[in-house]
Amino acid sequence: MLSLVIVEDEEIIRRGLVCTIDWLKLGARVVGEAANGREALRVIQETGPDVVLTDIKMPVMDGIALTEALKAEKNPAKVIYLTSYADFSYAQTALHLDVCDYLLKPVNEADLAKALAKIDKSKEPAAEEALSWDEGLKAAYHTGNPYVQAVLKRIEAGYQGRLSSEAIAAELGVSSSYLSRKLKEETGQTFGNLLTQYRLQRAIEMLQAGTWRVYEVAEQTGFGEYKNFTQMFKKYLHTTPKAFMQEITVGIKL
Repeated sequence: MLSLVIVEDEEIIRRGLVCTIDWLKLGARVVGEAANGREALRVIQETGPDVVLTDIKMPVMDGIALTEALKAEKNPAKVIYLTSYADFSYAQTALHLDVCDYLLKPVNEADLAKALAKIDKSKEPAAEEALSWDEGLKAAYHTGNPYVQAVLKRIEAGYQGRLSSEAIAAELGVSSSYLSRKLKEETGQTFGNLLTQYRLQRAIEMLQAGTWRVYEVAEQTGFGEYKNFTQMFKKYLHTTPKAFMQEITVGIKL
């Protein structure tokens, strides 16, 4: 699910966008809003959205200046321009800044859905790679360092309980720094990321089964507290466990 920040100086329009569009149906959720580009920069830094839907003409800092600022910061958020001004010069600027789309007010929900779908599709490979335990780490099992193989197997066997790289290193008779270095070399990830990734894989399977409460999934997958589970879920999957379950329910109904 895409996270989104809406930037619009007219409060009535901004509230309308936030409250009247069925964002869940579009595969998105609003994580923040702002009345101008300067305010938006702070909100974007705090929320880390996938998408910024912004008006072009605004006081203090307009949409074009906001886009330039995001590019200067190397912020990965995708930008969709929203404007009442059907002026081709704005479209040319949008193309020059490599924004994802250019939509006119009032917003056509079908056009918005297409723009978001295009962004979502471009994100899918990265999301799959980030959470593909079985495929992404298969090589490490067969050709990798034996200590790395041992760590991966230890994670799979004991992810429901407390695990630490220090304790595993002691069990294997190697230093924690050596083990951490080898993990990074062969998997590209830290022990903490690997453990969280595997736990999330198992959590997703349990949520999809639909027979567990969210707090039960948190406990069964080693996250412990519900708050910690939600934070990790949002960090890696850009949505909450409850929102994920709602999506599944909607999908079943459809």
